[in-house]
Amino acid sequence: MSPLDQAIADRLKRTPDGLVPAIAQQHDTGEVLMLGWMDDEALARTLSTGRATYWSRSRQEYWSKGDTSGHVQHVREVRLDCDGDTLLVKVDQVGVACHTGERTCFDADLLQGTDG
Repeated sequence: MSPLDQAIADRLKRTPDGLVPAIAQQHDTGEVLMLGWMDDEALARTLSTGRATYWSRSRQEYWSKGDTSGHVQHVREVRLDCDGDTLLVKVDQVGVACHTGERTCFDADLLQGTDG
């Protein structure tokens, strides 16, 4: 695996544990699917393979979305926000994105506003 391009690495603002939040969004509908975490290695893997790869904070390991479930995220584009502290990963989601079996991790709890 090739390391993350230094010009990209220099722009990232990481948490104290070296992570950057990565928002996964369906590329054609704009639907927000999930939030994952990436370090330099996960981002390098994502950019080089075209499959979304994250760092699991609970398991302390890398995981490519869909390796066990088949619910793959094919990456269409990756963007860095203006502050360098959040990634937007536009994907073509195969199946569901959430580990609960829902299409998106943001279906369950509407805190304010209207549903629909």
